[in-house]
Amino acid sequence: MDIERARFNMVEQQIRTWSVLDQDILDLLFTVKREDFVPPAYRLLAFADLEIPLGDGEKMWPPKMEARVLQELKLHVGESVLEIGTGSGYFTALLASQRTRVTSVEINPRLAAEARAKLERAGLMRDVELSVGDGARGWGKATYDAIVLTGSTPMLPEALEAQLEPGGRIFAVVGEPPVMGARIVNYVEAGAVASRDLFETVIDPLRNAAHAERFLF
Repeated sequence: MDIERARFNMVEQQIRTWSVLDQDILDLLFTVKREDFVPPAYRLLAFADLEIPLGDGEKMWPPKMEARVLQELKLHVGESVLEIGTGSGYFTALLASQRTRVTSVEINPRLAAEARAKLERAGLMRDVELSVGDGARGWGKATYDAIVLTGSTPMLPEALEAQLEPGGRIFAVVGEPPVMGARIVNYVEAGAVASRDLFETVIDPLRNAAHAERFLF
């Protein structure tokens, strides 16, 4: 497989068509090597428009979702980010490559160890604090400029909103199968947040897979 051609096609055919037009984000997808973060058995599918299995029921986001979420977060150099669910470590690498300070929490020890090794090989652990634990209802006492939940949640926990800095934002997929919505929540000031739905994902209960997305913007 021509990896660079596959990467180019991923960007042009999947990611641009999902309204990801920020050139800095597009350039980052050529810099951070996605194929180095997928399980070896799926390396040839690294650029495919699908959720790659990580084992233990966990999956990577499709490339277009990684890029779209990154664009929506509008991160700036030096900002702090809390990632709930390290997974493969690829989205962690994208966050760290934007010169942010990343705290990533993974509940699965195996995935955490594998992600750490990949991030170390990529030279990115200097900007990442990776912990094993359950961050679904918040993590520690620190506050962050951005929080990303890489898994879904029935409702957005108030504890996570409480960990946002003023002007901060949360990305989460909220709801329960068969319909869940991807949402950005912005913390305006104490006690005031504004949320915006990005797209809706419909889950096929027979296949347990997303089979349709409807843009809501």
